Amino acid sequence: MLKTTYGTGGFMYMNTGDKLVRSENGLNSAIAWGLNKGKLTYALDADIYIADAAIQWLRDGLRVIEHAADTEQMAVSCGDTGGVYFVPAFVGLAAPHWDPYARGTIVGITRGTTKEQLVRATLESIAFQVRDNFDVMVKDSGMQVKVMRGDGGCSVNDFLMQFQSDILDVPVEVPVIKDTTALGAAYLAAYGINESSDNPVDRSFYHESNARSP
Repeated sequence: MLKTTYGTGGFMYMNTGDKLVRSENGLNSAIAWGLNKGKLTYALDADIYIADAAIQWLRDGLRVIEHAADTEQMAVSCGDTGGVYFVPAFVGLAAPHWDPYARGTIVGITRGTTKEQLVRATLESIAFQVRDNFDVMVKDSGMQVKVMRGDGGCSVNDFLMQFQSDILDVPVEVPVIKDTTALGAAYLAAYGINESSDNPVDRSFYHESNARSP
């Protein structure tokens, strides 16, 4: 199972079960959780420095949008980016590149470029960064990904989730409760102090999900 949190940054975890996978392509190996008398479940971990922070920059820096929610309709309205691509390397690039000297780049701008196309390119840049790490996770783990789950603030953007599904060629499931990272931590904590008899790993946060298919 693969999950991506679309917050200020992006955070991807692939569950590799009881196998610790050593990445050869710039990912981190991590302990996902430990339950049942110390039995560990492992994950591949990928960090993306800039996700929602790029949308915040559109609002607070360039001032081409008033609200983050505006980006969805703007992206849909223009149909495509008109050849504009955006690399939001404001503070370098994290996984899988790990280049602290990289800086943000926008290419393909013409006199005909619109703010809607720039907004769309920004949303697409988030999805492209996820795609970079998705490909590496599949390569390192040797596992087939049949569905990806997405949560966090940006997951409310239907355009972004649909575009993500399209370029990954797998369904993307989005839960009704977007802050599943915090919710999962709360369930684990309750289980750990015996306040809950339910195994939190067995809980499904996606039973009412909105799935986006490629």
